[in-house]
Amino acid sequence: MSNDQQHPYHPGQGPEQQPPYGYGQDQQHGHPQQQYGYGQDQQYAYGQDQQHYGYPQQQAYPQQAYPQQGYYPDASAGQPDQGAQTWQGQTWDTQYQPAVRPADPVDPAPQGQHAAPAGTGSYPLPPEVHAEPAPPAPAPAPAPVASGTDGYGAPTTLGNARITDAQRARAEGRSPIIAPGIQPAAITAVLGLLLALGAALGSYALAVPLVLLQAVTAAGWFRLNGMWPARQGIALAFAGGLVADVALLAAGREHGPAATIGTLGVWVLLTVVLQLRSRAGADERMQGLMATVASAALAVLAAGHLAAVPDAVTVGAVAVAAAVIVRALPLPAPVSVVAALAVAAGAGAVAGAATDLGAKGALLGLAAGVCALVGLRVASYDYPSRFVHMTAGVALPLTAAAPAVYVLGRLLT
Repeated sequence: MSNDQQHPYHPGQGPEQQPPYGYGQDQQHGHPQQQYGYGQDQQYAYGQDQQHYGYPQQQAYPQQAYPQQGYYPDASAGQPDQGAQTWQGQTWDTQYQPAVRPADPVDPAPQGQHAAPAGTGSYPLPPEVHAEPAPPAPAPAPAPVASGTDGYGAPTTLGNARITDAQRARAEGRSPIIAPGIQPAAITAVLGLLLALGAALGSYALAVPLVLLQAVTAAGWFRLNGMWPARQGIALAFAGGLVADVALLAAGREHGPAATIGTLGVWVLLTVVLQLRSRAGADERMQGLMATVASAALAVLAAGHLAAVPDAVTVGAVAVAAAVIVRALPLPAPVSVVAALAVAAGAGAVAGAATDLGAKGALLGLAAGVCALVGLRVASYDYPSRFVHMTAGVALPLTAAAPAVYVLGRLLT
């Protein structure tokens, strides 16, 4: 700014002495040490930076896009005097802010650069350079998902719902039947050995693993039919198996068929009555009736181990344990079936040699092996579930072998 524009004047003075903003140089209002106005000791220009209370680069007024008054001549210098508007009282900025010394004049910065604010110790910014946009980062390749060896696909949390191995096999034209696997087969083998040991010890010792077999059978059959949770039906079927066990223990092996068939008849009638009292729809009641009757029949059928000859139970349980282990091995289906039946017959012969059956145990073992493979096939339905495989896949081979053990045991002894 020129020297003429830095000193204020009174209304009667000429325009060359009139500052655009502020008061006279010597105006004071009762305070001998504080000035009020924009005189020589305090200046507020539009283009200059001021420092207030130690904060750098603070401007009293926002910077304008038009040329600054400190570097270009005032366009209003040649116009007639319009009279300057002055304030006679104290304002908040003159009362509370300290007097700021005028900043040193700064030479205009070259075009294209920013001038450094006075008294701040900063440097002008470098000229702007338009950088080319960076290319987008390539998407990472998805990691290959290792397929499990237990017949289950890897679960997913994004995208569509998980496609089961059975659905994938059906889409590819392959068989949707998936065997339970080696873990259920191992549990079946352990349970079969417990049945064989219990039969050798006595009827009450045999009843302990038999009750566990009936409970797993009742739960697995309901889940196998897609009905879950079905606490009432499972409890009803399991109770039918327990009643059959008690009836067999009370009546003895001689009255085994009567006790088994009588218990099953009573439980079918009870199931029908309970389903008639249900408030569900007709289709749902019919489905529940069939599932409950079938589950109760299987639980009662498993009680046939108590009615069979103890030596036949031992041979049949050992044969089933051997057959399910061989069937779970990773072999072609025809080879696996033939090998499982051969091993079942061999295990029956070995177990028969340790009992009174002798070589007849091979025939009993073969029949028990066939029933066990049928039970495995039923448990390998087209919508595999781990719960189904660990329940129905464990219990159905031993449960399905109970009729063969009872009938052949009676015939061969």
